[in-house]
Amino acid sequence: MNIPLRRYWDLLATHVKPQRGRFILLTVLLLGSIGLQVVNPQIMRYFIDNATSGGPSQGLALAAIAFIGLAIFQQVVGVSATYLGETVAWNATNALRAELAQHCLNLDMSFHNDRSPGELIERIDGDVAELSNFFSQLVIRVIGNIVLMVGVLIALALQDWRVGLVYAVFAIVALVILNRVRGIAIPHTKALRAAIADLTGFLEERLAGTEDIRSSGAVDFIMLGLYKLQHRILGHQKKAWMMNLYVGFTGSTLLVVGNIIAIIAGFALFNTGLITIGTAYLLIYYINLLGRPIRELTQQTENIQNIGAVTERLAELRKIATRTLDGPGADIPAGALELGFDEVTFGYVSGEPVLKQITFDLQPGQIMGLLGRTGSGKTSLARLIFRLYDPAEGRIALGGVNVREPTLKALRQRVALVTQDVQLFQASVRDNLTFFNNQISDERVLRVIDELELSDWYRALPNGLDTRLETGGRSLSAGEGQLLALARVFLRDPGLVILDEASSRLDPATEQRIERAIGRLLRGRTALIIAHRLGTVERADSIMILEDGRVIEAGPRLALANAPDSRFAQLLSTGLEGVLA
Repeated sequence: MNIPLRRYWDLLATHVKPQRGRFILLTVLLLGSIGLQVVNPQIMRYFIDNATSGGPSQGLALAAIAFIGLAIFQQVVGVSATYLGETVAWNATNALRAELAQHCLNLDMSFHNDRSPGELIERIDGDVAELSNFFSQLVIRVIGNIVLMVGVLIALALQDWRVGLVYAVFAIVALVILNRVRGIAIPHTKALRAAIADLTGFLEERLAGTEDIRSSGAVDFIMLGLYKLQHRILGHQKKAWMMNLYVGFTGSTLLVVGNIIAIIAGFALFNTGLITIGTAYLLIYYINLLGRPIRELTQQTENIQNIGAVTERLAELRKIATRTLDGPGADIPAGALELGFDEVTFGYVSGEPVLKQITFDLQPGQIMGLLGRTGSGKTSLARLIFRLYDPAEGRIALGGVNVREPTLKALRQRVALVTQDVQLFQASVRDNLTFFNNQISDERVLRVIDELELSDWYRALPNGLDTRLETGGRSLSAGEGQLLALARVFLRDPGLVILDEASSRLDPATEQRIERAIGRLLRGRTALIIAHRLGTVERADSIMILEDGRVIEAGPRLALANAPDSRFAQLLSTGLEGVLA
């Protein structure tokens, strides 16, 4: 059968090799189980021939005991092989899941913008689960039954070369026929898996936006979209099922033909005196045993069809390369960092720049307020500093080092971003603050908590730093979430901090706590503040204003504020909130 073994092995080889010992043991158990299936009927032939010829009862008893003992041992070996195959498959595919998840996390943001989280979940978890099932089925059923088929044909040939020849031809014809009909469902199966991935992505996005959907009265529209996706899945499922039914009918027909040949051959050879009745039983038993691999291979056709589509999609995902390549590893200076943009141009779509020839220099320890209307390019500028994207033209330097030169990990360790939206993990307070870095001591964490005026909140926790937080921030107020985000930055000790209106949408008392924490955070650090409100830029040393992706004004804050004809002065006089909204 045309199993995509090369693509399949390319996906799993790296993760199977560490389990080489288990794999060898699995091979031994599998071959032993097959050998017992071929040998055990020989004992039954001996029993039948001796019973019909009036042989000694002692020999019959020994034969019966040997048959039962081997049958039990065969079951033990078979179960052990199945267990080991599942274990190897589970370990290998779990490692593949981790590899694919890390691969996706390292891909640039343009990849994630084109795909929903639900689609990626279906690829990494759903498709890999199919791969895991196929691994165990491939080893235990597919390959095992092919080896069993070869063993049965050899045993038949040893009994009578003519019977062996007839069934060798029969087996080859059966496999050729199954191989021809096997591929007819692959296109429908592939389309089905793609439709299921679309449904998963649809549900993930809509459930995340439940509040907006209900408040805007769009529930009926969403349900219509759900029905359309389900109808599409049903269409592909029907077509795939019909094709699989056709394959199953073909396999059943082949089994019937094989049994007819077995009965006729056994009867003819026994009547001519060429074989004993025990040998006739043996031939029929072997023919039925030969039918088992054909039946199993037929039953696994659907899995093989699925795996063809699965391996193709996973191989495609694995081949996607990030356009944001890791740097060679240049060192970034310690302390507050200088930030420089030199003629930087960037666009999410080729030929449609969002930032156009941006040039500025932010000195170490200085604070710059970045202003501009929605869509002016403020967030895009911040993303370039983290190398979530790379500019099409120009150079960005951090501490005098081109941001393409350090490793991505080192770069992002020295830059921190604080936004209004705080991402919490379903983990302990300690892990949420340290980002699972066990090198940070509890004493240091507690010092930061005290410095940020979170001591009262901490003392109310039932289990201290071991208290588990819920995802989505339901166990924290908005202010506490913002303070936790600032605590994370303190613990990382970056040289450049980017604040995206981190203290907005809070009550005045909480906002004052946040402002005090920000003041401590920015002490001795360079900062870029993306501002939407007047109060946010009061601590800035300089101001830069973007419009349509270009710098229309830049300079010291006080100088611009006192220049009547400056854009910043106009914003101050008219109210920053209204102009920049």
